[in-house]
Amino acid sequence: MNGRTILRVVFPKPQQHSHWFLCFSTSASYNIGTCIATLQSYAHNTNLSKGKEIHSYLLKNAFFASPPAITSLISMYSKCTHMDYALKVFNFPTHLDKNVFAYNAIIAGFVANGLSQHGFALYRQMRHLGILPDKFTFPCVIRACGDAVENFEVKKIHGLLFKLGLEFDVFVGSALVNTYLKFAMLVEAHEVFEELPVRDVVLWNSMVTGYAQIGKFEEALRVFRRMGENGLVPSRYTATGVLSIFSVIRDFDNGCAVHGFVTKMGYDSSTVVSNALIDMYGKCKCVSDALSVFDIMNEKDIFSWNSIIAVHEHCGDHYGTLRIFDRMLGNGVQPDLVTVTAVLPACTHLAALMHGREIHGYMVVNGFGKEESNSDFDYVLLNNALMDMYAKCGNMRDARMLFDNTREKDVASWNIMITGYGMHGYGDEALDMFSRMCKAHMTPNEISFVGLLSACSHAGMVKEGLEFLSEMESKYGVSPSIEHYTCVIDMLCRAGQLMEAYDLVQIMPFKADPVGWRSLLAACRLHKDTDLAEIAARKVIELEPGHCGNYVLMSNVYGVVGRYEEVSEVRHTMKQQNVKKRPGCSWIELMNGVHVFITGDRNHPQTDFIYAGLNSLTAVLQEDGYVPSI
Repeated sequence: MNGRTILRVVFPKPQQHSHWFLCFSTSASYNIGTCIATLQSYAHNTNLSKGKEIHSYLLKNAFFASPPAITSLISMYSKCTHMDYALKVFNFPTHLDKNVFAYNAIIAGFVANGLSQHGFALYRQMRHLGILPDKFTFPCVIRACGDAVENFEVKKIHGLLFKLGLEFDVFVGSALVNTYLKFAMLVEAHEVFEELPVRDVVLWNSMVTGYAQIGKFEEALRVFRRMGENGLVPSRYTATGVLSIFSVIRDFDNGCAVHGFVTKMGYDSSTVVSNALIDMYGKCKCVSDALSVFDIMNEKDIFSWNSIIAVHEHCGDHYGTLRIFDRMLGNGVQPDLVTVTAVLPACTHLAALMHGREIHGYMVVNGFGKEESNSDFDYVLLNNALMDMYAKCGNMRDARMLFDNTREKDVASWNIMITGYGMHGYGDEALDMFSRMCKAHMTPNEISFVGLLSACSHAGMVKEGLEFLSEMESKYGVSPSIEHYTCVIDMLCRAGQLMEAYDLVQIMPFKADPVGWRSLLAACRLHKDTDLAEIAARKVIELEPGHCGNYVLMSNVYGVVGRYEEVSEVRHTMKQQNVKKRPGCSWIELMNGVHVFITGDRNHPQTDFIYAGLNSLTAVLQEDGYVPSI
């Protein structure tokens, strides 16, 4: 707990694990001490199958009546995350009286496995039976109170500590400080901290991390500085706690300073510290620094891979997300739910359908579903992410199949389907889905109407779109926002009704945003309306003077009608304003991954082959009379 390991029962430890394994493999009989020491070894290595073999031997040789053997078995099963087995051992044999060591082991097991309420219930049972808790019982029980939101019980336990003379124990004090801070009981936490006669680095860590977890970052950093003033050298757990603060407040400079400190102290060899550094650099959007930390790690756990994947996705580097994910699979690391939820959005943004299908297949094969999710809410979110991936990749058939097979749907589930049908031009299907949503007693929200109006826009359903806009508030109780009006403006522009779109811009209750004006400007290019284009261009450049698309669109409008002097003027203005056109980016998903290209790109390893193919296609097109528009 908080970087400190508490040993509740101490038995002789084997000097060499291999010696004990050999003893069990070749010897006909061995004593209870050997069994206990070997169980401790298997608990440390989470070797469940070998632990079960020792369990069988204890039963067969009537060693099971030994309280130390029972305690060791409970600890072994707890470390192997099999609390059902641990509880069976605890409850058998029923005729033996359970001592404080057995209770300590089972309570610690439940708390360590995230089942704090069960652990606290056993503490109450222990007290009811008159078994007196000791200094090893209380740290776990106090932590259980914090996890199970039992702040009143913490006060009662604190009073009992005074009665038992344990109020000055540093282990118990660390647990009290951490739990009081979790409940935002700052005065109580501070009093416990100040009254303890011995304050070691773990106790200081409890204060730092406790303040950080409730968002009291200034107080946490003040304790951290005071820790140094008292001559204590921060431990690796202190470093991770402080790094978590700098991650949240995006403090790159101080995060770098801590990085220098952990390197100097040799803490960077710790996987936990490296993971904290990756997270800090990622939150500060420094992908290259995060990747540098990741690449030099000697040992990477699943949290390391998930962290670096999340960093790339957080920074919008979807291609990098899939590249790291492929690397993870190549290293034989099995993804978990966190990995899946981080990678699916990258597949969605890149329309990487093959990657998305593979992830979905992996989830099905490995049983990722409601049982593995922490709640029904997480389960729905995961299904929504899959539906969104299929919809954005254009595979509405699989999106619909997943939707129909999902029993628990929220408003977002319906919105994903409406938006998916709309963006791919299936206007009738989008409207039908909206109608079904209302019949299912789901209340549409703002996003529902953005998807619906977008569907009307892409399918040319102008009449229906205008009706939905006028009925939004009166019939469905949703006030139209700028996004809804922008969708309708785009709808009118796509239908060639430029003046109607311009009139709507003038009368709508919001100041038009650059997206709306750009829609109008793009439509002017298509319909060669230079007069209206000049009005729209002035507005959009006024709102977003640094956006290259405004100038490019206006240049194209002049180019379509042959006004090349104005084209030159627009380009000259771009140079004066130091506005540069961002190069276009394309990507294609092949069997060996996603390939990304920008305009004029020659960095791909198969560049010569690619350009030879493009030149060949261009030649064939020109033979058939194609003339490129320059």
